[in-house]
Amino acid sequence: MKLYHAPKAVNPERTYNFLKAKGKLDAVELVEISIMKGEHKQPEYRDLSPFSQVPVLVLDDGTTITESRAICSFFEHMFPEPNLMGSDAKEKGLIEMWDRRVEFMMMMQFATWFRNAHPVMAPLENPQLPDAAAKAEASVKKFAKRLDQHLDGKDWLAADRFSIADITLFLTCGFCGVMQWKPHRDYEHISRHFGAVKERLS
Repeated sequence: MKLYHAPKAVNPERTYNFLKAKGKLDAVELVEISIMKGEHKQPEYRDLSPFSQVPVLVLDDGTTITESRAICSFFEHMFPEPNLMGSDAKEKGLIEMWDRRVEFMMMMQFATWFRNAHPVMAPLENPQLPDAAAKAEASVKKFAKRLDQHLDGKDWLAADRFSIADITLFLTCGFCGVMQWKPHRDYEHISRHFGAVKERLS
């Protein structure tokens, strides 16, 4: 299998670190793609990923899978231990609920802020929309505050154990640094969680 990966981009890092947490990085051949150089928009890459998405997983039979969460689901099925997506119906529901909340209410909101406010993104987000950036910034910071409250007294985000939801939150916090905002420094419980996930993935 080949996993097309863009280091430092949050969704590719999600699949990479999920596989790392499984202890199965040696199960794939990593191929690095530079988003800033536009390599994800080249015709040969579009043949694998028609919407120019990174990551993309290419199976041995030529089947391609995009969407980071879908690739993680594939890895969960292929390499069931350690379990990172839930071992029963209740765990599966709770873990996906929190994973999706972080993805949609934090990661995507932050991406909107970043894409519409940071100068480096101007060539890719044309025109940038300051109002959209301001609205997204307010939304993601409101969510971070509520998330910190949720983590009060909890080691992990969902189901009382380490899961994909923790990986998604950890990487999103790191991603936030590109706007000089680090929720894991501003909030006590997110900070504790960030340190625990960092240690786990190391």
